[in-house]
Amino acid sequence: MIKTVNNTLKQDKEKYQIPGKVQDIIPVRTVYPDGIFLSGKGKYSKTFRFRDINYAVASRSDKEMMFLEYSELLNAFDSGATTKITINNRRLNRLDFENQILIGMKNDGLNEYRKEYNSMLLDKATGSNAIVQDKYVTVSVSKNNIEDARVYFSRIGADLVAHFARLGSQCTELDAEERLRIIHDFFRTGEETYFNFDMKDHMKKGHSFADYICPDSYENHDSYFKIGGRYGRVLLLRDYASYIKDSMVAELTDINRNLMLSIDVIPVPTDEAVKEVENRLLGVETNITNWQRKQNMNNNYSAVVPYDMEQQRKESKEFLDDLTTRDQRMMFAVVTIVHTADSKKQLDNDTEEILTTARKHLCQMTTLRYQQLDGLQTAVPFGVRKIDAFRTLTTESLAVFMPFRVQEVYDKHGIYYGQNVISKNMMIADRRKLLNGNSFILGVSGSGKSFTAKNEITNLMLSTDADIIILDPEREYSPLVRALGGSVIEISATSPNHINAMDMNKDYGEVDPVIEKSQFLQSLCEQIIAGHHFAKGQQSIIDRCTENVYRYYKQGNYMGTPPTLADFRDELLRQPEPEAHSLALELELFTRGSLNTFAKQTNVDTGNRLICYDILELGEQLRAIGMLVILDSIINRITANRMRGKETFIVIDEIYLLFMHEYSAQFLFKLWKRVRKYGAFCTGVTQNVDDLLQSHTARTMLSNSEFIVMLNQAATDRVELAKLLNISDLQLSYITNVDAGHGLIKVGSSLVPFANKFPRNTKLYRLMSTKPGEEPFDVNKYLRLQQ
Repeated sequence: MIKTVNNTLKQDKEKYQIPGKVQDIIPVRTVYPDGIFLSGKGKYSKTFRFRDINYAVASRSDKEMMFLEYSELLNAFDSGATTKITINNRRLNRLDFENQILIGMKNDGLNEYRKEYNSMLLDKATGSNAIVQDKYVTVSVSKNNIEDARVYFSRIGADLVAHFARLGSQCTELDAEERLRIIHDFFRTGEETYFNFDMKDHMKKGHSFADYICPDSYENHDSYFKIGGRYGRVLLLRDYASYIKDSMVAELTDINRNLMLSIDVIPVPTDEAVKEVENRLLGVETNITNWQRKQNMNNNYSAVVPYDMEQQRKESKEFLDDLTTRDQRMMFAVVTIVHTADSKKQLDNDTEEILTTARKHLCQMTTLRYQQLDGLQTAVPFGVRKIDAFRTLTTESLAVFMPFRVQEVYDKHGIYYGQNVISKNMMIADRRKLLNGNSFILGVSGSGKSFTAKNEITNLMLSTDADIIILDPEREYSPLVRALGGSVIEISATSPNHINAMDMNKDYGEVDPVIEKSQFLQSLCEQIIAGHHFAKGQQSIIDRCTENVYRYYKQGNYMGTPPTLADFRDELLRQPEPEAHSLALELELFTRGSLNTFAKQTNVDTGNRLICYDILELGEQLRAIGMLVILDSIINRITANRMRGKETFIVIDEIYLLFMHEYSAQFLFKLWKRVRKYGAFCTGVTQNVDDLLQSHTARTMLSNSEFIVMLNQAATDRVELAKLLNISDLQLSYITNVDAGHGLIKVGSSLVPFANKFPRNTKLYRLMSTKPGEEPFDVNKYLRLQQ
């Protein structure tokens, strides 16, 4: 026996005690607040949680890279310790779901929509997989005392965090409460919401932690066990195929049940492993030599070495080469699965399903006979191993049991965007938690862009107090905005609605509001005199006039009536320079002439928390200026909300229109960079991705946005997006010729395929849909009935 394994077995060996009470099935003696458990004779353990990565939808080359990085992680396991990799399937708890995701009722007249939206969310939750998959690494080591164990786990933890980071995953250590919750939720399925462990309180009362997390009862049978009212069974992977696909673990854990799959690994030091393999090879060579000598004695000098002996020699040599030249390590591994069900019949059916999946991969799983308790303690991440059915593997052979599958997006109090195509779980994202919460929604016409934007607007309107501002050039959002009690402001040269381009509050800008406004007016004037450049000194004149027209408004602490563009033009005419008069002439059409809609005092209600600027009828001459003025008005709103501690969401449909004009593009770029620190979040919606990517400004904004919804894409757009966002060919298939509402969603570093099928028999669907042929929701009729 190899020395390391021998020592490990000696350390793990304990005197067997028949459990006298249900608490005794938990093989942990002491729990420390930092998450270290003591079990057996000085065996300390620590558990780390790691996040999934997008292995299943990665390209072949990316998969190879991930596989090699995972092999490096396995190689880094300490040979003096046992490492357990655990995949935990736990059912989504309905009460937790309702507390975290469902929208609470309010007295604002919108509860009808809240009930409809909540009903949709509940249908999706119960119809989806409803299984959350957590992944853990538990390291167990024998140490003399807790201080030595803490030092050891501190070093090991840093190594694990670094290796998982290279894989694109995130590894975090669990404290005592988090570890106990894993065990509590497994033993007490359905009671997850009631977990509220207070270690100090338990110590004060002299209670054992085991009293709190153990099941109500435990029955041990020959091939299954019973915890509380549930049945469970532990299976062992007995026979391994010579070739195993890397999807095997994902398929074994794909069953829609509570289960845990654990892989216990004992790495062997390379020098011991080489010595062991050399001894085995020497034994094989000796057997072959003896066989040949025997054949020679019978005058059979041409006899061929038997196939099984030749195969043993070949495999031993390959194993030795792996250890000495290919950076492989020898590992001893045990694979166990524990699964539970509500009835014995269901348990047997689930067992057969798991056994069938294993057989499909030419592996044999078996039920542990009269060892169910030992198997349970091995499979659950207590940090102990009671099953010694070891299999010798190299690093690569073990890495085939790939624990990674696909990233899940599930943020508490987030917004529902659809279901994960691979895992079928709900995708709940909260872009406010990202470093940069700005987003883009991209897709060809009819792919569901505006529906996605409206779904987000609806959720925000119903579940938060945030302000929402929409820039709508196609008049698509008006029905939804009116139904949700928002204001639709139609802006055009002939509209009675006006927005004062000179509006400003005291919080405008970062330094001095007047200085910031001066820069805005320079952009506005340069846009008005499009095709020309500023004459010498005109920028200085604009700056001087801005200071003059705002003097009294500034002295009144930015209260009262602000100046208008007409006042600004009058101030230009008062200046002695001919350049000022030339500029005033250029401004005449937009101040005294027929396009003076932005030169009058604001006469619309901009105080509503949901505002839609309808710019469909904004003529070509006014469009560029109108965009600038509306964006400036939005900045005013954002800065005012910042002082009130209120969040602002801005949705800009057909955002490519803003990039057609240099000044609105630059203004938007500045807005995109600044709004995050003001508690605001921008969303750009467009079908013209190719046009968007022609602009360096837009390209930069897109690559810096951490939240991107990609729906069905045109061929040229797919190629550009793949380059920009490093999308694999397999991932691209999810945005190629797909139905409306299907695509890829980028949340931070996660890139996940999704599908959003909103129920059609709802008022919200008819409000949000602009699909030709579908009857739109008559908002005016509905509002009249409400009155």
